[in-house]
Amino acid sequence: MKFILGLGKALTVVFWWVVLVNLTLPQPLPLNLLINAAGAFLLALHLLEVLMFNASLRGRSHRWFDRLQILLTGIFHVMSIPRPLEAPRHA
Repeated sequence: MKFILGLGKALTVVFWWVVLVNLTLPQPLPLNLLINAAGAFLLALHLLEVLMFNASLRGRSHRWFDRLQILLTGIFHVMSIPRPLEAPRHA
C-alpha cells in the first residue's frame, strides 16, 4: 500500500509540473485548454479535500505542512496519515 501511495503522490507531482510548464510554455491550442481545465479541476478538488479533512489534522504537529501536501497530492497524502489510536472501551 505504501508503494501505491508513493507512486500516486509522484504522479500527481508530475501532473502539477506539466500544468506549470503549460502555463509558461503553452502547448498547441486544444491540448493547452485541456491541461489548464484539468489543472483547475484538480486544484478545486484538492481545496475541497483540505476543507473536508481539516478537522482530522487538528492533533497533528505539522498541520500546515499536511494541508500543503493535501493541496499538492490530494487523497494520496490523506491516506498516508496514520489514524490516531483509540482508547479501549470498557463495558
